[in-house]
Amino acid sequence: MTGSIIVTGVITLFALIVISKIIRVVPQQQAWVVERLGKYNETLGAGLHILWPFFDTVRYKHSLKEIALDVPEQVCITKDNVQVAVDGVLYFKILNPERASYGISDYSWAIQQLAQTNLRSEIGKIDLDRTFEERTNINSQVVQEVDKASESWGVKVLRYEIKNITPPKDVLAAMEKQMRAEREKRAVILSSEGERDAAINTAEGHKQQVIKNSEAARQRQINEAEGQAQALLAVATATAEGIRKVAEATTIAGGYEAMQLKLAEQYIAQFGNLAKAGNSMIVPADLSDVTSMLQMAMSAVKQRPVETPKIPVRGTQPTV
Repeated sequence: MTGSIIVTGVITLFALIVISKIIRVVPQQQAWVVERLGKYNETLGAGLHILWPFFDTVRYKHSLKEIALDVPEQVCITKDNVQVAVDGVLYFKILNPERASYGISDYSWAIQQLAQTNLRSEIGKIDLDRTFEERTNINSQVVQEVDKASESWGVKVLRYEIKNITPPKDVLAAMEKQMRAEREKRAVILSSEGERDAAINTAEGHKQQVIKNSEAARQRQINEAEGQAQALLAVATATAEGIRKVAEATTIAGGYEAMQLKLAEQYIAQFGNLAKAGNSMIVPADLSDVTSMLQMAMSAVKQRPVETPKIPVRGTQPTV
């Protein structure tokens, strides 16, 4: 009885082992490389698979996900012979599980060594001051070179990123002094440019003010001249109209006598003013004869001469 139980247990265990060897389930985003009697047979994708027991063996298991590989820090020498410590991270993906299994013994270690070698080469081509601004170009060059070598291994290098670039402490101190000097220099330049722009703006404002003032003065003079011209024209027009009205008045009935009366009044008034002024003047003797003066004026009105009437010459005369 005990012997039969033992035999049953052994058979059951053997059956379980055989079943586990025959039925294999591959997870998503994985690839298993199967060998049959020590030779590559096939690559299993995700899902349920049945193998020949004791003949087929799963030799390699690969992840088809994108893998991030940390590249350790290493010392690189720049073109100007400065040592800097550089580290980074490399991203790659397995495209051909068969090549990744049989093309190289350890593709991760090989890719890491290639990345470090190419990084040292690229850093050695540039000066220290350009290492920080050329990080993008360095990353692309490392990816390009490593991807060429890893193509035969069934691995695709996607990108490489430099994490840190650490110069020596004395170089860092010198760089800080240089940056401080550059900042102070830019500050002085900006300050001087600000003062220059302020002076230019002030001069430009003064110039515009002088121009505006001169234009305003010129416009004022033009306006005043135009105003005076209009005033003179108005006075001349009014005078001409007055003379015309007087001339017309002499042609109507009683106009001639009215003019005589007006001239006599004006003559007497003006002669009286001369007497009141008390000035010593010499006048013609016939100016005291009102009748003769009126006859002279009326004869001038009758004749209507075109010439300009003569003004009596004033001189000194003893006071009467």
